[in-house]
Amino acid sequence: MELLWILASTFLVSLISLVGIFTLTLKDNLLHKILFCLVGFSAGALIGGAFLHILPECLEHNKSTIVFSYLILGIIVFFLMERYLHWRHCHEEGVCKTHAFTYLSLFGDGFHNFIDGMVIAASFIVSLKLGLVTTLVIILHEIPQELGDFAVLIYGGFSKKKALLFNFASALMAIIGAVVGYFIADFSKSFLNFILPFTAGGFIYIATSDLIPELHKENDLKRSTAAFFAFLLGIVFMALAKTLLPG
Repeated sequence: MELLWILASTFLVSLISLVGIFTLTLKDNLLHKILFCLVGFSAGALIGGAFLHILPECLEHNKSTIVFSYLILGIIVFFLMERYLHWRHCHEEGVCKTHAFTYLSLFGDGFHNFIDGMVIAASFIVSLKLGLVTTLVIILHEIPQELGDFAVLIYGGFSKKKALLFNFASALMAIIGAVVGYFIADFSKSFLNFILPFTAGGFIYIATSDLIPELHKENDLKRSTAAFFAFLLGIVFMALAKTLLPG
């Protein structure tokens, strides 16, 4: 049953890569507004997921020095991946110049999705609630990212059909990561002690280094206020999930 939850969740996350289809029917201005609020909500959900769910779970079973050491390691590794793999989260259609090397971008995203799968697997092994929360957080973060990645592939010369296909293939790496993570976690408890605080570090890094700076680029007061409330709503959403989701 545990493995079924893991596979279903990672497949659902993979399907988010097809969200680029919906951009074809939306006007650019409306799409930008939606993405901007999603970035704010996603940042809040990542912060809430890390501090309200993952870290409390880790601190129940491990010493704080171990937990925060792995958390810091997660921040460092995510920084290095972004810096040297050109894995840059993209949230605006057609303007993400960091993804100039399209295939390198696909490799970075595939590796990122592989890690997502491992994280989801480890979370479900700890508890159903943590697995569901982690899946929700990853989905919320993936929506704006996949929209941006789809635009990057189009900008890099891919046809719309080819961009969707390659993006989906990259996203399926999450399922492979989930299977690998499931068997590693089942074999070694120390893997769980490592991967969860490491993931919290990654969530915090993405929220504070990537998403929140995107919000500060907006000068329009109405949009900035809307994004701020979306950010707060993301945190509240994670707080409610702590009490409403089954354990």
